[in-house]
Amino acid sequence: MSEKQSPKTFLPNEGDDSGCSCDCGKIEAILAKYNNDRGRLMDILIDVQDSQGCVGKEAVAKIAKVFNMSKVDVVQTLSFYHFFSQTPRGKYTVYLNDSAVAEMMGRDEITKAFEEEVGCKFGSVSEDGRIGLFDTACIGMNDQEPSAIINKRVFTKLTKEKVAKIVKGMKNDFEVEDLPCTDVQDNILMQGPILTKDTEIGEAVRKAVFMSPEEVIEEIKQSNLRGRGGAGFPTALKWRFCRNAPGEKHYVFCNADEGEPGTFKDRVILTERPNLLFAGMTIAGYAIGAEEGILYLRYEYKFMEKQLEEVLTNLRNKGLLGKDVAGKEGFNYDIRIQSGGGAYVCGEESALLESAEGKRGEPRDRPPFPVVKGYMQQPTSVNNVETFCSVAKIMHKSAKWYRSLGTLDSTGSKLVSVSGDCERPGIYEIEWGFTVQDVLNLVGARNVQAVQVGGPSGKCIAPNDFNRKLAYEDLSTGGSIIVIGKQRDLLKDIVMNFLDFFIEESCGSCVPCRAMTVQYKKKMEKIIAGKGVKKDIDQMLSWEKVMLMNRCGLGQSACNPVISTIKNFRELYDAKIQKTDYVSQFDLAAAVKESCKTAGRIPNLGGNHE
Repeated sequence: MSEKQSPKTFLPNEGDDSGCSCDCGKIEAILAKYNNDRGRLMDILIDVQDSQGCVGKEAVAKIAKVFNMSKVDVVQTLSFYHFFSQTPRGKYTVYLNDSAVAEMMGRDEITKAFEEEVGCKFGSVSEDGRIGLFDTACIGMNDQEPSAIINKRVFTKLTKEKVAKIVKGMKNDFEVEDLPCTDVQDNILMQGPILTKDTEIGEAVRKAVFMSPEEVIEEIKQSNLRGRGGAGFPTALKWRFCRNAPGEKHYVFCNADEGEPGTFKDRVILTERPNLLFAGMTIAGYAIGAEEGILYLRYEYKFMEKQLEEVLTNLRNKGLLGKDVAGKEGFNYDIRIQSGGGAYVCGEESALLESAEGKRGEPRDRPPFPVVKGYMQQPTSVNNVETFCSVAKIMHKSAKWYRSLGTLDSTGSKLVSVSGDCERPGIYEIEWGFTVQDVLNLVGARNVQAVQVGGPSGKCIAPNDFNRKLAYEDLSTGGSIIVIGKQRDLLKDIVMNFLDFFIEESCGSCVPCRAMTVQYKKKMEKIIAGKGVKKDIDQMLSWEKVMLMNRCGLGQSACNPVISTIKNFRELYDAKIQKTDYVSQFDLAAAVKESCKTAGRIPNLGGNHE
């Protein structure tokens, strides 16, 4: 496992400022900015981290006092997220992506280059406190690896030469905006019915708000739109449940916590088609009776926040947000952005809501479901970025049009993020029903050993399954497709990386997720070292039932990298294990013979010990 400064475990000795000086005046100003609202703790911690370089013990004490809560309660939230720290991480903090694709594209060379240029190892800060080097999980740039985040700015396609120039700039006190950087590319390589710019979003919103909310929900139902986050729950059904649930307020949440390694489609929508997204959120607000929509934006995408705020301001100026939206008297609705702090588990909708309330992003027990008791215990509909874009298109072009796309059970199109060993990584919008081989042909993939469909939580399939269809009725995916060439060591390079990811990202609430992911890793290390036996493989397969007892999708799917590769690439495992199972040569009866004779008792070795 790569050396990370994991924030998931509260360390009691953390809290020493170690050079992090607290400006109480700035902290008071930050608290006032958010009206001393306990529910905005995430925003407060982000702003304190940005202004102070860390959230030290004085800042923790100040926040706790204002909110009349214990310091431990503040620390348990900030310690949960990757991008918060109680100690300084440097004037320039480098977070280098350590996803499997980053490794495939040469991350090791970039790691060494940073360490040599900066003069410290990853997981530490240079002696002068200027530059910190840290690993981080996938930052949504798998089409442009190796990549890193430095002070919220993204640096892509890194080379040793680029690293040398970047570090030189940091040592010379350059502003992060002035450091040499390759611009982030959208890489839309195949545009389909959703990404096309043929929808005037004002027209789509006006059409919706001059229908009844029930008619809007019925139109979405007729389209057979299902959630694009991976689970595929019918969107109209979720909206109807939410609308009918009693509550003082109703909320719309957009899940933009795109943390699945290999997925970057939401990043492209947020930068290239934000109006379409916000139109879909507005239509949802009208349908369920909400006055507020909240875009939960993963911390890794903070670099686009300013642009998104400008889009929202423009929509307000056009009357498409705010009072009497789109001319509909009495429909008052607005959208705000809520940033996360870096935690894959917050992609699970109830964990996302916990985080948005300023808590640890731990999944809730269900029922009740968010549509009944969600954000602030009020009815809440949580939908994916791509889902909202589809909503806007459906309202503009009709459910009948949408239903004509895709398959009977999987209507519409799907954005897939393709990366790995291929000539043309990027975003491809395809209609449901495309085969995996169709996608491989599009991206220029040759000599393919395996394809990871749906990210680490999905399935790793072999060439004999490349004719399978991408559809809810066959291979469902949230959007990640990673191409793995024959030159890769599938078990060592891919499976082990995925296991490290799940171990790092587990919230720790469920014992199987917390403990058995580590046991899976130990078994895999044993097998890769050539010391495994068939029983090890059988045990890992049997543990799948136990993993399904975890309460959220992360824990339930954390064993998938092992299970799917055993099922589809069993020959790789069989080639590494010993041919005969280990048989113990230890003679228990002989070992206890003398002691039993001395004690005057007869040994019972049958298991019925009294």
